[in-house]
Amino acid sequence: MSENSAVETVKQAEVEKDYKNFVYEDRRYVPQKEVFAYILFDVAQTFNINSYGERFNLDVLHISLKLIPIINFFGGIWDAINDVIIGACVDKTRTRWGKFKPYLVVLAIPVTIGTCIFWLMPVFFPTQDEMDIAKFVAFFALSILRETADTFRGIARTGMLSTISPHPVERVKLITMAQVLSLGDNLPELFMSVFIDLINNKVISVSMKSLYVTMGCGAATVSGLFSLYFAVVARERIIQSVEKPSIKGSIKSILNNKPILLITLSQFLGSFSLSTGLRNYYMDVLGNASLYMVVGLPGAFVSTPSYALVPWMRRKFSTRFLWIAGSTWGDLLMFGVFLFGSIGGRKNGLYKRTVPMVIALAIQETLFLVLYGVRRVIPEEMYNEAMDYCEWKNGYRTEAMTSVAKGLASKFVSTFGQTFKTIIMSKIGYDQKAGHLGQSDKTKYYLFAMATGLPLATTLISLIPKCLYDLTGEKREKMYAELLQRREQASRHASGGDEDSMKKLCEFQQNISESNNTL
Repeated sequence: MSENSAVETVKQAEVEKDYKNFVYEDRRYVPQKEVFAYILFDVAQTFNINSYGERFNLDVLHISLKLIPIINFFGGIWDAINDVIIGACVDKTRTRWGKFKPYLVVLAIPVTIGTCIFWLMPVFFPTQDEMDIAKFVAFFALSILRETADTFRGIARTGMLSTISPHPVERVKLITMAQVLSLGDNLPELFMSVFIDLINNKVISVSMKSLYVTMGCGAATVSGLFSLYFAVVARERIIQSVEKPSIKGSIKSILNNKPILLITLSQFLGSFSLSTGLRNYYMDVLGNASLYMVVGLPGAFVSTPSYALVPWMRRKFSTRFLWIAGSTWGDLLMFGVFLFGSIGGRKNGLYKRTVPMVIALAIQETLFLVLYGVRRVIPEEMYNEAMDYCEWKNGYRTEAMTSVAKGLASKFVSTFGQTFKTIIMSKIGYDQKAGHLGQSDKTKYYLFAMATGLPLATTLISLIPKCLYDLTGEKREKMYAELLQRREQASRHASGGDEDSMKKLCEFQQNISESNNTL
C-alpha cells in the first residue's frame, strides 16, 4: 500500500469514528420556543377525562351494553379500512410546511369541536332509555367521524414527533423533558374523581350530567388550544424523499423493517390483554373514585426521579431488556395484588376492604413507578429509531403507513377485546341501574379479578417478539453513522433549490434505495 493510500485510509477511519460518535453527542436542533410547545402538546394528549368515557355511558348517557358491541365492531372495521387510505394519503403529502404539519393545523379545531359534542350528548338526548335508537345512531355517527379525524391527527402526530429532530439523543431528551414537565396533564381526571365522590355522597348537589359536560368540554378546549399552538410553531427537520412512495413501496418498507415488525407483532399479541380497569373496581367495589389518588401518593415521589434512571439504564442494559422490563413489571406486581385481595374468597375477600387494598395497591404503584421513565421513554424512541431504520434501509421514510401497520393489527384485536369486555361485563351480571355500590358480590369479585389478575395472564405471549429485538449496540451506531453522512449529502444536493439540484437529490435517494435492497 502506498503512503498516500495509507494516509487516506487513516483519515477515512477517523471520519467514520466521528460519525459513529455522533449517536452519543449532545446536539441541539430544536429551539426553546418549540421545546415549550412540545411540552404543551404532550400535556394536551392526556389533558382530558377520556378515562371516564365508559363511566360516562354507564352513569349518564345510558346506551345499552347490548348495543355498545355493535359500535365497537363496526367502528373497528371502519377504523381498519380508513387507516390504510389515510396512511397512504399522508405519506404522499409534500408541502412547503412539511408532510405532517398541515394535518395538525387544519384538524386541531374540528377535533376539539367533535370532542365537545361527544360530552354534550346527554344535553341533546336527555332520555335515559337504554334502547333509544336515535341516541344510538347519533352516538355511532359521531364515533365514526371522530375516529376518522383522530386517525389523520394521530398519524400526523407520530410522524411529526419522529422528524422534529434528526438526532436520537435530542429526541430522547425531548421525550423525557415532556414527560417530566407535563405538570397538570391529569388534573381533569383528578377533579373528576373528587367531584364524583362528592356527588355520590350527596355533599354537593351538582348533577352527574353537568359535571361530565363541564369537565369534558373544558378539558377538550384547553387541549385543543395547546395542540394548535404546537402545530403552528413546530418544524420538521428530516428531509423527505422527493419521490412520493407508492403503496407497494410503503408495504415493502414495512416488510423489510425488522424493528417495526417486531414492535407491531408485540403490540398485536399484547392487544389480547383483557381488563375492566381499576376505575370500575374503585367505584363499584370500594365505592370511592378518588382512591386512585391516595394509592398514587407514595409513587409521586418516585415517578419523576425515575426519568433520571433512563440514561444510566440505556448505557447499562440493551433496548431489548428495557422494553421487556418496562412492559411486564406492572402486570407482575398487579398479579400479586390479585393474590392478596383474593384471600378470604369471593364473599369475604380482602378485595372488598378499603384499607388493606389501598396499602397493597399503593405498594404496587410505587414499585411500578420505579421503571416508569423507562416505560414512557424507551417505546416512543424505539418507534423513532425504527423510522430512521426505514430511511437507512430504503432511502425514504414512510412514517404514515408504518404507523398504520403498527396499529392496524392491534386495532382489530382491540376492537374484539372491547366488544368481548362489554359482553363479559354483561355476563358477570353488571347492572347499569344498580346505583352506588349496588353490584352483587359475584360481579364485584370478577371486576376485581379482571382488573388485577387477568392482564398478566393475557399479555405474556407478547414477550416473544420483544426477545428478538436487535436494533442496539454496534448495529444502531452503524445506522446513525451512515444516516448522518447521507443526510449531509442530501442537504447539499437540496440546498441549490433549482431543478438540477433536485434532480441530483432524487437520483441520490434512488441510489440509496437500490443499494440497500441487498442488505
